[in-house]
Amino acid sequence: MILPVRRLAALCALGAALSPLTACGTAQEPRAVRPTGSAHASVAPSRPPAPVPSRPPTLAPGPAGLTPVFRNAPRTAGKTVALTFDADMTADQGARAAAGEHFDNPGLIAALRALKVPATVFMTGRWAEEYPDQARSLGRDPRFEIANHSYSHYAFTDDCYGLPTVPEDRMRADVERAYTAFRKAGVPDAMPYFRFPGGCYDRRALRAVSGLGVTAVQWDVVSGDAFATDADAVARQVLEGVRPGSVVVMHCTRSAAPTTEQAVRAVVPELRRQGYRFVKVSELIGRASGRR
Repeated sequence: MILPVRRLAALCALGAALSPLTACGTAQEPRAVRPTGSAHASVAPSRPPAPVPSRPPTLAPGPAGLTPVFRNAPRTAGKTVALTFDADMTADQGARAAAGEHFDNPGLIAALRALKVPATVFMTGRWAEEYPDQARSLGRDPRFEIANHSYSHYAFTDDCYGLPTVPEDRMRADVERAYTAFRKAGVPDAMPYFRFPGGCYDRRALRAVSGLGVTAVQWDVVSGDAFATDADAVARQVLEGVRPGSVVVMHCTRSAAPTTEQAVRAVVPELRRQGYRFVKVSELIGRASGRR
């Protein structure tokens, strides 16, 4: 005899009360499913919205809208340090490169990769034109970020280490030309950071590039690797100068900075032993601007 569903459930509950070993299935009355639309309608699965790429962190403009200048992150932001490398080549050095002078330094880049050190490379547009394969390789390697060091590496002020000078009305165009050279070389996402050639700038220069939306990046640790012949002295100078949040300026041009690779191989393990973590400039600027 087939018992009604309600009666079967009542008997099952009574048996469970009499003996904890009594096994019972649970009987449920079928429920009607109401259609939400046509019998032939199908509901497409929802998709999460595509992520919006975030713009790299920059600093807010300075007084009167002048280009902001970054030197180091807050000292309270942890033991982080950014190694930066200037890929210098002036617009008139093509003949020297053709004659065999090396303005690149593949050994240094290989060392940074082997040591797993992220870094920011401030590249001139002329360098990207001379070494497009290396520029593209750096620009597509997530361990590095490419920033702007002008196209010509001419100074943006008078009397800057003997460099030729960019006229004020050409300063912005010189920076823009570098970004164009990066794109032509295959660098997909150069950062909105600009380092003045020689680190020389004044209010006039800050005003000239203010419409580009870049942050000017200086440093608080001078490595002294330019034209140095003693790698140990360069390493000591870096180690003595680094503080939490520091930006170290170095070079990746063999002819002008032949000891940099050796110095880096000494600096990196020692700073790690001291508890420092290597980061790109973008992370330090993010900390300084309140972004993480």
